[in-house]
Amino acid sequence: MKIDVLAFAAHPDDVELACSGTMALCKAQGKTTGIIDLTRGELGTRGTPEIRTQEAAAAAKIMGLDVRENLGFRDGFFRIDDAHQLEIIKVLRRYQPDVILINAPLDRHPDHGRGSDLVRHSAFLSGLRRVPTSWDGIPQDPWRPAKVYKYIQDYYLKPSFVVDISAHFKTKMEAMMAFKSQFHNPDSDEPATYISSPEFLKSIESRAKEFGHLIGVDYGEGFISERPLKIRDLGFEL
Repeated sequence: MKIDVLAFAAHPDDVELACSGTMALCKAQGKTTGIIDLTRGELGTRGTPEIRTQEAAAAAKIMGLDVRENLGFRDGFFRIDDAHQLEIIKVLRRYQPDVILINAPLDRHPDHGRGSDLVRHSAFLSGLRRVPTSWDGIPQDPWRPAKVYKYIQDYYLKPSFVVDISAHFKTKMEAMMAFKSQFHNPDSDEPATYISSPEFLKSIESRAKEFGHLIGVDYGEGFISERPLKIRDLGFEL
């Protein structure tokens, strides 16, 4: 299956927090969508890897994803090396996405910036024919995504562009709250964490409103592009 828009995440819930509204918008536009989680989030204070796997599946259903996979890299300890890059390359060549969305280049959690660099480097290598890979014993053809965009996470980073997610903000919040082990739940007896407070949930909505305000809509999600964006007309629609 070819996936039009493929999002990569260092941890399950990264995409939900940062760009699930955009994923829902792409699906509504008729595009095929998917998420590749790099780790199971096993170092997280709350919940378990098994619970987060179930929550990721529930969030995928809410967003209408065509595919969601977990590569099982070590949470906190994956590195940018040959072994990890080749696994990413295999995924890129199998799904041949036109657009990939990747972690923020700099963020509170070091896995986010490292995951961003890992996928970005792998996306370039994936287009080289002298990097051989195979899937199910069949050699894969080179493939390089046309667009690589970085979503913005905890740290405020200036976006290159903002996507209007006003019609899909409810879906974003529902997908995020599918990870109920991680976020505010007054009935939970799990330890409190940075993201488990009611204030954190409010900050997600505030950020979406802030980005929306930049483009004159109710809610938005910001992205960073390393390359200049091509504008098709002076209406400034990509």
